Amino acid sequence: MPAMDSVVLLLSVVCLGVSSQQITDSQRLFSIAVNRVTHLHLLAQRLFSDFESSLQTEEQRQLNKIFLQDFCNSDYIISPIDKHETQRSSVLKLLSISYRLVESWEFPSRSLSGGSSLRNQISPRLSELKTGILLLIRANQDEAENYPDSDALQHAPYGNYYQSLGGNESLRQTYELLACFKKDMHKVETYLTVAKCRLSPEANCTL
Repeated sequence: MPAMDSVVLLLSVVCLGVSSQQITDSQRLFSIAVNRVTHLHLLAQRLFSDFESSLQTEEQRQLNKIFLQDFCNSDYIISPIDKHETQRSSVLKLLSISYRLVESWEFPSRSLSGGSSLRNQISPRLSELKTGILLLIRANQDEAENYPDSDALQHAPYGNYYQSLGGNESLRQTYELLACFKKDMHKVETYLTVAKCRLSPEANCTL
């Protein structure tokens, strides 16, 4: 084999090894992030279910009706409108949206109702997840130059939290907060799962 061919072959093997290592590291980070958000989603489901079970049937019906007509504060964050757009979105886009969704809950999560043992797990887990997503964004920065700057993000008061809602204000605030938290953690879980799947070309990433 000519010397030049040997050098090219050696460089190819080295590059392949580096690339494989990068993919392995990203897969590990993604696995940790997906596990964390899955746990947060389960906590959100449990908090919401516990609150719903404490309501009368008519209260549940009315609150659900109101919530369907209302919006979550995080709805201002532009995200895929359906599963098809999610699957077409780039890894970096899914990571960036996930970062913003997680960050939007850092303050409101302190107001979530429910058992203290569950509630106290949420804020630190959100912080850990945010850090993990930021590491993944930086690892995928070759796809684009920018990643979320937390100082540049400004969040409005959560939903209708400061709006006068009448006699059932407290119930509605609690319902909205828990329902939106559950909804957003489901979004982040979906986006991170799809992004992680993209690292395996042979995998079926269909939602």
